[in-house]
Amino acid sequence: MSTTTPEAIKKLLENLQSDLRALSLECKKKFPPVKEAAESGIVKIKTIAARNTDVLAALKENSSEVVQPFLMGCGTKEQKITHLCLAAIQRLMSHEVVSEAAAENIINMLWQLMENGLEELKLLQTVLVLLTTNTVVHDEALSKAIVLCFRLHFTKDNITNNTAAATVRQVVTVVFERMVAEDERYKGVEHPVVVPGNSNRRSVSTLKPCAKDAYMLFQDLCQLVNADAPYWLVGMTEMTRTFGLELLESVLNNFPQVFLQHQEFSFLLKERVCPLVIKLFSPNIKFRQGSGTTASPAPVEKPYFPICMRLLRVVSVLIKHFYSLLVTECEIFLSLLVKFLDGDKPQWLRAVAVESIHRLCVQPQLLRCFCQSYDMKPHSTKVFRDIVNALGSFIQSLFIVPNQGNTSAVINPSATSNPGAPVAAQTGPGMMGVTGGVTPQPAFEYRGTWIPILSVTVQGSAKATYLEMLDKVEPPSIPEGYAMSVAFTCLLDLVRGITTMIEEELGQDESASVMDIKASPLQKETPENPQLQSESDKKEQEPVPRIVWEEMVNACWCGLLAALSLLLDASTDETATENILKAEMTMAVLCGRLGLVTPRDAFITAICKGSLPPHYALTVLNSSSGVLSNKSYSIQGQTVQIISPTSESHQQVVAVGQPLAIQPQGTVMLTAKNIQCMRTLLNLAHCHGAVLGTSWQLVLATLQHLVWILGLKPGSGGALKPGRAVEGPSTVLTTAVMTDLPVISNILSRLFESSQYLDDVSLHHLINALCSLSMEAMDMAYGNNKEPSLFAVAKLLETGLVNMHRIEILWRPLTGHLLEVCQHPNSRMREWGAEAMTSLIKAGLAFKYEQPLSQNQRLHLLLLNPLKELSNITHTDIRQKQLECVLQILQSQGDSLGPGWPLVLGVIGAIRNDQGEALIRTAFQCLQLVVTDFLPTMPCTCLQIVVDVAGSFGLQNQELNISLTSIGLLWNISDYFYQRGEAIEKELNREEAILQKQAEEKGVPLNRPFHPAPPFDCLWLCLYAKLGELCIDPRPAVRKSAGQTLFSTVAAHGTLLQHLTWHTVVWKVLFHLLDRVRESTSTADKEKIETGGGNILIHHSRDTAEKQWAETWVLTLAGVARIFNSRRYLLQSLGDFTKAWDVLLDHIHSAALSKNNEVSLAALKSFQEILQIVTPVKEFEKPETFSAIGVPGVTAPVTPTGPGRPLPRIDSLGERLGKYTGPEQITVTDEIEDSSLWWAAWNTWYKIGSESTKPPASCEKIIFIPSQPFLTALIQIFPAVYQHIKTGFSMDDLKKLGAILHGSVSVPISSDASPFILPSYTEAVLTSLQEAVLTSLDGLQKAICVGPENMQIMYPALFDLVLGFVEFSCKPPQYGKLETKHVANARFNQVSLLSNILFLSLCLYYRINLYA
Repeated sequence: MSTTTPEAIKKLLENLQSDLRALSLECKKKFPPVKEAAESGIVKIKTIAARNTDVLAALKENSSEVVQPFLMGCGTKEQKITHLCLAAIQRLMSHEVVSEAAAENIINMLWQLMENGLEELKLLQTVLVLLTTNTVVHDEALSKAIVLCFRLHFTKDNITNNTAAATVRQVVTVVFERMVAEDERYKGVEHPVVVPGNSNRRSVSTLKPCAKDAYMLFQDLCQLVNADAPYWLVGMTEMTRTFGLELLESVLNNFPQVFLQHQEFSFLLKERVCPLVIKLFSPNIKFRQGSGTTASPAPVEKPYFPICMRLLRVVSVLIKHFYSLLVTECEIFLSLLVKFLDGDKPQWLRAVAVESIHRLCVQPQLLRCFCQSYDMKPHSTKVFRDIVNALGSFIQSLFIVPNQGNTSAVINPSATSNPGAPVAAQTGPGMMGVTGGVTPQPAFEYRGTWIPILSVTVQGSAKATYLEMLDKVEPPSIPEGYAMSVAFTCLLDLVRGITTMIEEELGQDESASVMDIKASPLQKETPENPQLQSESDKKEQEPVPRIVWEEMVNACWCGLLAALSLLLDASTDETATENILKAEMTMAVLCGRLGLVTPRDAFITAICKGSLPPHYALTVLNSSSGVLSNKSYSIQGQTVQIISPTSESHQQVVAVGQPLAIQPQGTVMLTAKNIQCMRTLLNLAHCHGAVLGTSWQLVLATLQHLVWILGLKPGSGGALKPGRAVEGPSTVLTTAVMTDLPVISNILSRLFESSQYLDDVSLHHLINALCSLSMEAMDMAYGNNKEPSLFAVAKLLETGLVNMHRIEILWRPLTGHLLEVCQHPNSRMREWGAEAMTSLIKAGLAFKYEQPLSQNQRLHLLLLNPLKELSNITHTDIRQKQLECVLQILQSQGDSLGPGWPLVLGVIGAIRNDQGEALIRTAFQCLQLVVTDFLPTMPCTCLQIVVDVAGSFGLQNQELNISLTSIGLLWNISDYFYQRGEAIEKELNREEAILQKQAEEKGVPLNRPFHPAPPFDCLWLCLYAKLGELCIDPRPAVRKSAGQTLFSTVAAHGTLLQHLTWHTVVWKVLFHLLDRVRESTSTADKEKIETGGGNILIHHSRDTAEKQWAETWVLTLAGVARIFNSRRYLLQSLGDFTKAWDVLLDHIHSAALSKNNEVSLAALKSFQEILQIVTPVKEFEKPETFSAIGVPGVTAPVTPTGPGRPLPRIDSLGERLGKYTGPEQITVTDEIEDSSLWWAAWNTWYKIGSESTKPPASCEKIIFIPSQPFLTALIQIFPAVYQHIKTGFSMDDLKKLGAILHGSVSVPISSDASPFILPSYTEAVLTSLQEAVLTSLDGLQKAICVGPENMQIMYPALFDLVLGFVEFSCKPPQYGKLETKHVANARFNQVSLLSNILFLSLCLYYRINLYA
């Protein structure tokens, strides 16, 4: 309720009058002067009320008179009267109607009461009301009131003491609140700046009244704490340091702005407070627990807990609020805090010191300022680093020296007496429950020292226990584990604080569009700078440069890591372990974000080591941990020995497995803590892979070893599944881990799935790490049969599959490494390399890219190129995988391969004879699919490759059926060329133009097979050339099939070729083939072949390689001759037909002289064909050219296999020969007109005849004798040749003819052949040869008869020729030194004789006719 309302004023006046009446009544008898003063006071109040409208102001103006009766009443020292008067005075105070003079009188009266020991509590109440309701009390009056309260604090009554203490605290607060209010009132008014002198009082003149009071009060508090006489609080008789320090702390904590904004107060801080604190700390600094009397001759003052604890509270406040003012002083304070953690200090001192440090550690902004103000300044103490290192050293010391001072740990006797005792034998307090039903108490246990973990504070706050014990005088007993727990919490809060702060600022930094990362000079804050400000204000105005964050991390990481690693090793509690791992992970991530590689790797290494069994030999971790062990670890310049974790803590074993090593070792055990660390590692990699960089190597190496120990094996897609160990003892897993395995496997898969969110650089780091890991696994797999680790390969596959959207950036390193894996000698390793490679290629081709693959030729080829590279690997299983992949690609993406066809066809065609039937069969299956389904979809430029690939399958020698089928495919391909010829030609021409242009731009000729033939013709030529290669295959079946296909193809589709292309066909395909076949036949083996593979018997006509090649020669020569016959009009128009004719005749000549009857006879057959004895296939009819004279054509066998035709009697013979004398001449349609060609044919015929009928020189050696069919065919050719050369036929030519006719009749008939040549009956018949000779003679005679005069002179020669035949009747013909007779049985001799008699009779008859 307000005291200025009319009702309140009226009530005040009534109460005052009532109080005065009561006072008058009480003093009526004993104190008349007081009675009179009270009555006059009533009159005065009434007068004031009646005469003034502003009653309160009038009351305040006359307050000295109004208050006087009550003061007199207090002077009576009567309790009842004093109570009444003090109540009335308080009423006046509460209505703020007390003037300065009146207030001074009141204080004097209260002082007297205090000295008399009266109404002490009421006095305190009155002082408090007086000072809190108005500001009229200043200077000496105020100091007197404050002294009054101080003196009441030191009475013998506890209630009064405590009330007075509370009043003093409140009064001190009021004094400073007045100053703050005063500053607010005068805000914005300029103040003269006075440079302070050496005098403590000189600067007071510049202060306003309230500020001056506050200054004098604070100064005297410092004096009193320092045991010096106060300047202002005159009358103080007693003071305790503890109470003074509490008051100082209260002022400093509640009113920091006063000291920051007023230079005078800043001066007090530097010159009074800080020296005082340092002085009072002296006993704590000098004291060494356990030091003997010899250490110093003078006695050392023992630390006093109440003073020390309060000093630390003051220091905490000074550091928190004023470090920017007290840079040097705070450096000293912080150094002292660090010293108080030393092991030779009392345990309670170490406990309160660690509590104080905890208060600092929950203020990350403050820590950052320490780093800026100290650690980053040259020649300055590295305060922040020392604090962190000291915490680590403190934790370490608790394990090493646990029993100094108060007991803080329990020593395990079994461990101390026998360090090498089994871990299971260690039993300390809190260690139970591993196997029992009771949950063990959280604790740290290290080398037999057991320290419990207590719940000391809430996360992120620093609620102290011993720093709040203001009522304790004696040092408290510190519970075991308390100091460790606070230090542990301190580390966690430190990590949490600085990482949260830096990451928030990093986030702001990264989101800002422009930020200057160059460090700006720090503003130097000095007491002379009037614009002092708090650090929080500075933070809002200045961006923190990145160098500060880096310095903070560099300063603290080493100490943090040492402490956290030790605690991780010692922890027996899952929650504590989780917190430690979280702290290490957080620091690793922070270091990664700041680009600090060494600390990042060190923290990750610590987590990795925690994941693996004790003393596990993992090279990559040991080399990384060397960074920490070699790094100097010091506190205030003193090197500290780091305890290395031993991993001997008692932990529950949850898994037993095989280590991943080259040499077989025993089993290793994984504990629950190992699994917990593994989960943290997975979490780190999953959530923060972007900052891991090169440390992916550490993480993945560790995970590889863990999954090996746990027995996880890769499955489809690279995911790891629980599997059974292949060798060694089986992996033993507890039920808990068995349940966890699918979860761990799932997390592992998610880890690599999350790689799709990594930036490109981070992804490369991941790929490089996996490749490096895989290389190590490959090295381990060399030279032994152990199952290799497939972790890296499987995860490369997983990573590739989830990053298909940007596969280009990782494809080359990924596939490059997998190609190396595919070449590994270990089959399991190879198998997975190929699995990964083929899966990635199939996934890459099936993936839906932003730019479709059909429009991105470069990517298409990039994806398929590794598939082609697999062809260079000799391992059959890899090639099998490769071809299966090709088959699947064809079945799923065959229609859209586009520019990838050359690569795919290259893979199919990369077969070798050493690869086995199964592989070749799979590859051929792919080719069949291509030829049957995909020829129309592929670019026409790839058709030549299809031909080459099909040809390569024909040439392979592993599977005959495939070779034969591939020839069929070539026929199908040729059919496709024929059907789609126009479209193919257009596309090839278009492509040719592009290539030609590119070649011209580069200044190089166009490099293409059979250039400069048109591209479509080149395609045909490639097909013919490939079939030509197959025609000389070592296997006769392949040669036969290829030859038939080649000549059928040329015959069927040759019309598509351009005119000039036929030149290439003749010279580079046909004649080239003939040359090679002739060469192969001449060099073929004559050794007999028993079987043709399996149980198939070979006919005697094909039982040597020579005979088989002879068949090929026959087929080839016949085919070429057929082409010359069927395409003679086209070939004649070529410029070099004469030359080609000569070459062909040469081939016929060499074949005809072959010692193989089949070849020689076929050569004459071909000779007949090219001489066009039968009409070529230009017309639709084939008239029999020489049927009138019995010359068989190409369509009928030249050699009659049965008996000769029955020859009629003499009379019928005349009729027969009479036909030749008719008027009609034998005409040959479409004959070759060029006489030079016919003369070349005559010369070839003569050479064949003369050489084949030439008798042997001796009979000693069995020689080759031409067969009767051969000689018959030879003689049958002459009439056709003669028709075209008769105009130039000379006497010499006739003599040549006579020699051949005579020689052919002289050749003896082989006894083996005679049954097939001579008839089996006794009727006189002519042999085919004899008939042919007579026909030739008859034709010649008729030609001479009707010929010009120059031919008439040939009659004598012809007569002599016939006469020579007649002479055989009395003198058998001689074949060299052999007689022309038969060695067969008598019957055949008789038949032969009859035949010769008939022949001679006809010759004689012919001669008679000739003569006539």
